Amino acid sequence: QVQLEESGGGLVQPGGSLRLSCVVSGSGFSIHTWGWYRQAPGKQRELVAALTRGGSTNYADSVKARFTISRDNFKNMVSLQMNSLEPEDTAAYYCNVKTTPRDYWGQGTQVTVSS
Repeated sequence: QVQLEESGGGLVQPGGSLRLSCVVSGSGFSIHTWGWYRQAPGKQRELVAALTRGGSTNYADSVKARFTISRDNFKNMVSLQMNSLEPEDTAAYYCNVKTTPRDYWGQGTQVTVSS
């Protein structure tokens, strides 16, 4: 069984930064993709950033050049550095890992960008 525990959300002013972290625990699995998704009220959940085992990254157009996804193998942790935050980034952010044959999700952490 895989468990994901997120941290790092909160309230930040426009232009500010936050760093989200997700610790992955469990055994008997092999992750091929780590990712962060977000869901704003009334909207569908969307991919923010993804990182494959091979090191390839994929970002939503709206966050390119502002957000960076990274992984710490020793801590079994994936992080999302978010800079130049905008009110439109306000959402619940979810950590996601993809294994064969299923995905696992964290419980979500709220990010609110407001002055």
